[in-house]
Order: sequence, then C-alpha cells, then structure tokens
Amino acid sequence: MGAEDPTRVFRTATWVAVFFRAVGRFEAWLEGSGLGITVKQFPQGTRTAPEAARAVGCDVGQIVKSLVFIAAGAPVVALVSGTNRLDESRLGSVAGKPVTKAGAEVARSATGYAIGGVPPFGYPTDVPVFMDRDLLGYDVVWAAAGRPDSVFQIAPDRLRELSGAVVADLKTA
Repeated sequence: MGAEDPTRVFRTATWVAVFFRAVGRFEAWLEGSGLGITVKQFPQGTRTAPEAARAVGCDVGQIVKSLVFIAAGAPVVALVSGTNRLDESRLGSVAGKPVTKAGAEVARSATGYAIGGVPPFGYPTDVPVFMDRDLLGYDVVWAAAGRPDSVFQIAPDRLRELSGAVVADLKTA
C-alpha cells in the first residue's frame, strides 16, 4: 500500500473538524441565549418535512421548512409549513422582487448553516425572515436545529417573535 496523500488527509481532517464545530453551533447558541429551547436528535434524520414528521410523530404541517431565497438581491429566509409549497411571487410581494432560490453556498454564508438544517433564527448575519401564516394554526411546530438530524419544538407565536418574522400568506394557491 502506498503512502496516503498528506494534503488529502489534511483536507479530510479539516472538514471533519469544521463539521463537528458547525453541528453543535446552534445548540451552543441556544444554551447561551437562555431561551429554554431543547434540541432533540433523531439519528434516522430530519432533513425533509416527511422525515422530520415521522421522527417526531407529528403532522407534516407542523414541520417548519426554513428555505433560503434571494429577494431583491439579498438573502431571505421563508419559514413554510411542511405541507405547503412556497409561492415565490407571494414571497416577492413582501420581500422584494425578483425572487430566486439560493444555492447551497449562499444559504450557508447567509445563515451559517447547510440546507437541510437551517434553523429559523440565530444567524451570524441579519437575514430577513418571512413566516407562512399557516404555521400559526398549530399549537406547536418543529424546526431545524442547525443539523440534518436535529429539531426543536416551539409555539408558532414564539417562533415569530424569536425570528423577527413577518407573517404572510406564502403558500401556492
């Protein structure tokens, strides 16, 4: 067997260190904030709304999808009920037009988190948040906690408050 490429070993070790630092960042932020929110991990994954609903044992509509878009040239986050599809023109009417879906790098640089684990608040930058009105129809909802296997439970009114979200009708008709 030949010697391992030292640059590959370094890149892999660096990636692992960055990944493990990132996955606990939201939990650490929550602990430091004193908000009293508890993160629950599900090894089977919570990356999609149906996966999260199965893991948690709730209705898919109670899952908060945190979707990152570019509206009027700047990143925004849309918090959408798991059963709904976002209507980009409705988002544009409250966030500014044109609206396009953000790529993985833009989502990560704006929120600090990878797609599939973007929490609804706690970003390192000031990102406007817009919340699907349908989420207010539930007593509790479940949102991503910074990683694709973790979520937390929260009342929709508190979610709106902590995220600073503007509530709007965001779903497709």
